[in-house]
Amino acid sequence: MGEKTEKLLSILKLQPVVPVLIVDDVKSAVLLARALVAGGLKAIEITMRTSAALDAVRAVADEVEGAEVGAGTILNVAHWDAAVAAGSRFIVSPGATQELLDAARSSSVPLLPGAATASEVMALREEGYQVLKFFPAEQAGGAAYLKALSSPLAGTVFCPTGGISLKNAMDYLSLPNVICVGGSWVAPKELIAAGDWAGITKLASEAAALKG
Repeated sequence: MGEKTEKLLSILKLQPVVPVLIVDDVKSAVLLARALVAGGLKAIEITMRTSAALDAVRAVADEVEGAEVGAGTILNVAHWDAAVAAGSRFIVSPGATQELLDAARSSSVPLLPGAATASEVMALREEGYQVLKFFPAEQAGGAAYLKALSSPLAGTVFCPTGGISLKNAMDYLSLPNVICVGGSWVAPKELIAAGDWAGITKLASEAAALKG
């Protein structure tokens, strides 16, 4: 687990904000990923919420220099196997099941499992996880809740995701137990639809400049 933890940390430490993307076609995914990387956001999460998602992961992994692409919204072993086969460098889940944890244990690809309560964090710590996704961040109690976990659950660090924007990102990034945040604001649907890759690069640059 230690080697996989270090691998995951090396990816998440690349930047303060990990883009969380819902992509509808492969071509846009490649151009979007290039725009994000150009703005300084190299670690990219493509969520498995569309029929194009797996092909998008594969294309970004193969065609976008500098990108560290991961698959999100992984809910079961079938999702896991497909995402790893597509070239995912890391896997993100909104929660954790024993089935998913078993799949992760036998894989070299690191998992960022989700947790929203102290009990869930403690259960994942017992499985050896030190790096977790806090989801849904704003709805589960926000930065104040996560700050309250920092002392009793010292040694665990989080990537909060859910309801985070440029306006509140620093509320999380300033916490001692936050390594980065996940957000979709760096890739607005309207800019993707318009093919405004320069606009997305600008948003990515602003996000990459945030400091915890």
